[in-house]
Amino acid sequence: MPPEKHLPLQRILDYRIQTYRYSERLRLRTVNQAVTYANERGFLFFWPNKGLELPSLWGAVAGDRPVPNEHDDPAHVTWGWKDDLLGKKRWYYGRILHQRNTIISLDLLPNFYALSPNYGTPDEDYLLEYEQGKLTQEEKAVFETLLDQGPLNTLALRKAAHLSTSENTSRFNRALNSLQRDFRILPVGTAEAGAWHYAYVFDVVHRIYPELIELAYPIKKSQACRTILESYFLSVGAAQTRDMQKILRWPRIDLTHTLERLQESGLIESGCQLENQSGEWYVLKELLS
Repeated sequence: MPPEKHLPLQRILDYRIQTYRYSERLRLRTVNQAVTYANERGFLFFWPNKGLELPSLWGAVAGDRPVPNEHDDPAHVTWGWKDDLLGKKRWYYGRILHQRNTIISLDLLPNFYALSPNYGTPDEDYLLEYEQGKLTQEEKAVFETLLDQGPLNTLALRKAAHLSTSENTSRFNRALNSLQRDFRILPVGTAEAGAWHYAYVFDVVHRIYPELIELAYPIKKSQACRTILESYFLSVGAAQTRDMQKILRWPRIDLTHTLERLQESGLIESGCQLENQSGEWYVLKELLS
């Protein structure tokens, strides 16, 4: 018999209680459990982000509740875990998906890198990107500064890149976000700097992960897309096209082809209806009765 394409929303929510670790018995208690969880999921957000469906480290520690303003909330242990692991290569951390703080497992990382605008010679590629108008002056300045001077905290980096004036604040922040999104720079530690006595230390990706270029080189775009989207569905259970586009920001044709391949493989089913939800959904076949 063909699978039932009309299913209760609660079935998806129950699935996420497991994969998001919302269940009390599944909550993360230690940093090693957090790394194991990142490896299981492939990629996740650090914080939950409204309107962006993906598991988060916070949710896997605190459960399904908002992030509080109080700094003494027990679940804020996640902040310490994240800072302690910066630069230690147990997972990859940066502002990647939708310019949100993202954790990526090292196994899945080469697939993300294979989709980035890096051609294999980072010391030179950025100049070509700049000449083609794909890299801003601020991005070029920040990348070159780290390339030449090595790791710098945010305040020192901004000064060395000649972007410390107030009118350059937003340009500098956009450069940091864009360079992280494109896997050119990443935070590798923290420093007691600035008014808050806290600042990230940044470095170039290929200096911290020199093996990443070779690992990503043989991965075709179609293979990378399939691996990433498969990991996504195994986390969320069901999604609409707009959900995937929000997070992954892939060209529509790449997303469409990847969804077709996942359907052909039997992982997901298209054209599904969820109770009290509008539109059609892609759903893991294992969740269809």
